[in-house]
Amino acid sequence: MYNEGDMSAWNLGGPPNPQGAGFPGGGFPPPAAPPQQPGGFPMGGPFPGGGYQGDPYQQNMYGGPQGGMYGGYPGGNPCQQGPSGGYSGGGPYQPGQQVGYYGGPMGQPGGPVGANTGSGCEDVYAPTLRPYPGFNARQDCERLRKAMKGLGTDEDAIIDVMTHRTADQRAEIVLQYKTMYGKSLIDHLHSEIHGHFFQCVEALCHSLPDLDAIQLRKAMEGAGTDEDALIEILASRTKDQIAKCKEAYTRIYKSRNLEADIKSETHRHFERALVALLQNNRDQSTNVNPADARRDAEQLYQAGEKKLGTDEATFNSILCSRSFAHLREVFKQYEILTHHEFERAIKHETSGDLSDVFMAIVAVARNKPKYFADLLKKSMKGAGTRDTTLIRIIVSRCEIDLQRIKEEFQKANGKSLEAWISDDTSRDYKKCLLSLVKG
Repeated sequence: MYNEGDMSAWNLGGPPNPQGAGFPGGGFPPPAAPPQQPGGFPMGGPFPGGGYQGDPYQQNMYGGPQGGMYGGYPGGNPCQQGPSGGYSGGGPYQPGQQVGYYGGPMGQPGGPVGANTGSGCEDVYAPTLRPYPGFNARQDCERLRKAMKGLGTDEDAIIDVMTHRTADQRAEIVLQYKTMYGKSLIDHLHSEIHGHFFQCVEALCHSLPDLDAIQLRKAMEGAGTDEDALIEILASRTKDQIAKCKEAYTRIYKSRNLEADIKSETHRHFERALVALLQNNRDQSTNVNPADARRDAEQLYQAGEKKLGTDEATFNSILCSRSFAHLREVFKQYEILTHHEFERAIKHETSGDLSDVFMAIVAVARNKPKYFADLLKKSMKGAGTRDTTLIRIIVSRCEIDLQRIKEEFQKANGKSLEAWISDDTSRDYKKCLLSLVKG
């Protein structure tokens, strides 16, 4: 198993920097340039004023309509796709309006908390981090440069900028910083700050597709495999997020293929379950037919508890392809049929990593914020801290549903997430995480 206590966990060993500057220790590859954001922050005017000019770096790297999410998650809810593919902003959010990667309406400073609930395929929008009003990339770059220039480092200034800007805004900062100073922001940060604090700030310099891709690669390279990271990312991401993660993986690691790498690092039924998730065939419908769910529940019973041995292929087929709304009804029908929860069947019929991935899918289908709340507790419980997991969840969920995760954490533990982080981390690393959590 992968050791998260190893400080090399975030020395992510990407390909050589094509610009020649290199990033210390083979760390994160350079972030991809952000696309334009229609309806968002002003794109016109001179570049020094904080907006993008119409240069090639603003092209949508994957083609098609421009989305709001830096790094490639397009606007638009796949559950509600219409002809436009995204929300251009302008008016107040209306129920059913398309939303971007973070779940909020694109092109305006966040949508209503709780938007998109019950869709079965998109994330509930309950962020702790929203767009910074009056954002100016040039001013932020100047402040970051001043914080790292000369003797000493102003860590508080770095935290203030990096944890109060959204991914789209940080993307502008990363590009503008290199333009203004001829050195990547990540390289400059690495020369000034260290340890888990640097790991957290470094993660904030990357888009979510890139961060997921890098984390998946790191989970598989070197001695041992971080099965927990593979399960968390592949079981919890939406259909669109998995598609963009696969594209990012191929773009960053040009000679590699995510599915091939997973096949080479995992085995047997666990491998088949992960590959099934990678096929990205989960139904996006929100309609539920109880009769169909009953049939699936009966098939799962026939494939597991009712027979000697287990037909894992049936479990894979149903758990990795049915909509989450449908799966919730399947679990209900299974309990009616057997008088116990479906999780008991998984524990009795499977073991090890295969059991873990099936349990993760069930947990995500039932209540995704609670799933992440449980992972956060696990990352901090007992001796030592699983810092890679802690950073990954906080950074990846702060613009999606971290407020809901906090509520689930409080409900389950009788103590706030902020209090747990305060007890388990220290100094600037603690300040950085708490700033993202508190918003």
